Amino acid sequence: MAKSSTQAVIPERSSSVLRGLRFQHIARRIAAYGALVVLGALFSIPFLWLFSTSLKAPEQLFRLPPEWIPNPVAWGNYPRALTAIPFFLYLQNTLYITFFNVVATLISCSLAAYGFARIEWPGRNALFVVLLGTLMIPYSVIQIPQFLIFRDLGWIGTTNPLTWPAFFGNAFFIFLLRQFYLTIPQELSAAAKIDGASELQIYWRIILPLSRPALAVVALFTFMNNWNDFVGPLIYLGDREQYTLAIGLYGFLSRARTEWGPLMAAAMLMIAPIIVLFFFTQRTFIQGITLTGLKG
Repeated sequence: MAKSSTQAVIPERSSSVLRGLRFQHIARRIAAYGALVVLGALFSIPFLWLFSTSLKAPEQLFRLPPEWIPNPVAWGNYPRALTAIPFFLYLQNTLYITFFNVVATLISCSLAAYGFARIEWPGRNALFVVLLGTLMIPYSVIQIPQFLIFRDLGWIGTTNPLTWPAFFGNAFFIFLLRQFYLTIPQELSAAAKIDGASELQIYWRIILPLSRPALAVVALFTFMNNWNDFVGPLIYLGDREQYTLAIGLYGFLSRARTEWGPLMAAAMLMIAPIIVLFFFTQRTFIQGITLTGLKG
């Protein structure tokens, strides 16, 4: 009789333990999602303030306490932003430089990463260490020598310094793609070689299709870096007809001064493509970040 009662108590205790573990798991998930919501709200405050300011009339900008919801809504700030500077010309210049760099970076970095990850050759690891060492060199150290080189080439005042160097690769993106390539089984390359495929065919038909998440990460980072670049165009572009949006916004500020509403509207129009691009590519982007670097 005592034995049967003991056996009845054990399932009750195990079920209570399971309920406790399930409750703890749910509580941890709620706490984690709650923290993410709070952090997301905090990080979105500057963007929301930017959008709110872009819809305010001048008399609403410096009211205390601040007004988050404009009343009335000054929709005229956006047409003013498009006409205060040659917005569409600057947009065309920015798109040209950005997409040129995206294509050139994908070509150069994917090829270099393939050589470091999939082809055996003497000194490969030593040269890769040297490549990683270049990541520790501040841009300010190479800025003047780089300017002198471009000056001797006659590139100052053109978009060449902002575009053609992308064909020489980027150390960080080469590292990122190499780490991704190492996760692809070598058996695929070996089978292709047995069938008579060359290294270039393996790279084009096997490695690149399997590396779309990592390539999407490289493309998105390159797009963002060149879209928001201010220092490069400021140094190398001299003609206003060649200005990008980043330089155009600075010029808008210097002329408009206190017209913060139109300036914020122009800034909203500038960052809108990045938001839209990330919205449509976030799944591939997160997948590429997650899978990269799993193998050393």
